[in-house]
Amino acid sequence: MASRDPPATSHAPPDVPSGVSLFLTIPYAFFLPELIFGVWVWILVAATQVASPLLQGWVMYVSLTSFLISLMLLLSYVFGFYKRYESWKILDSLYHGTTGILYMSAAVLQVHATIVSETRDLKNYYVNTAASFFAFVTTLLYILHAFSIYYH
Repeated sequence: MASRDPPATSHAPPDVPSGVSLFLTIPYAFFLPELIFGVWVWILVAATQVASPLLQGWVMYVSLTSFLISLMLLLSYVFGFYKRYESWKILDSLYHGTTGILYMSAAVLQVHATIVSETRDLKNYYVNTAASFFAFVTTLLYILHAFSIYYH
């Protein structure tokens, strides 16, 4: 009888836990905090009176697009779509690294909008300060996710 072992050249998909343990394993545990903090960024930016539309428009674009793409990646992990492709880890690492860089630019622009709004309205200043804080936390989460998936 022939052996049922796969040939040595076949690709074995990475060990990704399923169910709730997906959210408890590094690097996949970063997905939910990325989504939650990212939502807070665009909710807070949307709640302010926009001081400079170009700057805060970029912040909204980055946070909303990153949220949607991260949600799609999370769902593809949950439903097991990653098993079909060999380069899944590379895609995940490149996406999170690029998003970390884009979020850093958005966070810096949000800080600038915060500084500009300091003299106008104190309520908007506080909301912009919170948005800046969450933008930097989200940046850190995306960068940590990129490095942990790369080194995992």
